[in-house]
Amino acid sequence: MLEKFHSKHFTLEKVRNGIYAAIAKEGGGAVGNAGFVDLGGQTLVFDTFNTQQAAEDLKKMAIQVTKRPVTWVINSHWHGDHIRGNQVFKESTIISSQSTYGKMKDLHPARIDKQKSDIQGLKNYIQSLKLKLGEAHDEKLQQQIHFLREMEVSLPTLELVLPHQTFTDEITFTGSERSARLFTLGGGHSHCDSVLYIPEEKVAFMGDLLFVNSQPSLFEESNPENWIQILRKLEEMDIETAIPGHGTVGTKGDFQKIIEYIENR
Repeated sequence: MLEKFHSKHFTLEKVRNGIYAAIAKEGGGAVGNAGFVDLGGQTLVFDTFNTQQAAEDLKKMAIQVTKRPVTWVINSHWHGDHIRGNQVFKESTIISSQSTYGKMKDLHPARIDKQKSDIQGLKNYIQSLKLKLGEAHDEKLQQQIHFLREMEVSLPTLELVLPHQTFTDEITFTGSERSARLFTLGGGHSHCDSVLYIPEEKVAFMGDLLFVNSQPSLFEESNPENWIQILRKLEEMDIETAIPGHGTVGTKGDFQKIIEYIENR
């Protein structure tokens, strides 16, 4: 943990030289994990959180650590907790798979418009939860209230910013210190999930293909069989440290736990 870099939304952890994981805090505006990589001459951010205020903290820390603006921003998949902070990185090149771009473009505008049109309803709901909390303190309820307040703050100025560039299978980034491979093996958790692999450091940003000490989320769109196959292919790679979409930093050993969860659900 890097104590001098504080955010109420996430904890910044140095994983390797030049590689940092931003692990979401309960009740904050992050929801999902993110992170950044100093490639040497270029800075790459992986995912942008659920709110622009959390993304602002991530951008500030990335610039302070690397001493340069953010060059690239990756959206691992289309879900809101990984892309709704995109507007903070308008001046960077945002990139995703072609499939992720399509889902963002097709599904998010209506969702965001609906939420913006009912901010008063959200305020009323938060107030009802506060009254409930006053009757009996509940830590989970308190965290839910904090999270909803972050949503309330974000909505008035929230705008959907789509990726500027897309790829189909794989793209490589090369800096003076290290390189990174961004690739997709199709959909598992979502319609299309991308992984960022830094071979020199044996580190992978997994997005929501991996949950560590956190229950995996399976949706109607999820493809459990392919999810298992993707993780088995990733097990064959030289990965020592795996940064999940939710939960604490893990290892390749955590892949099998997800496989077993899916098989036994």
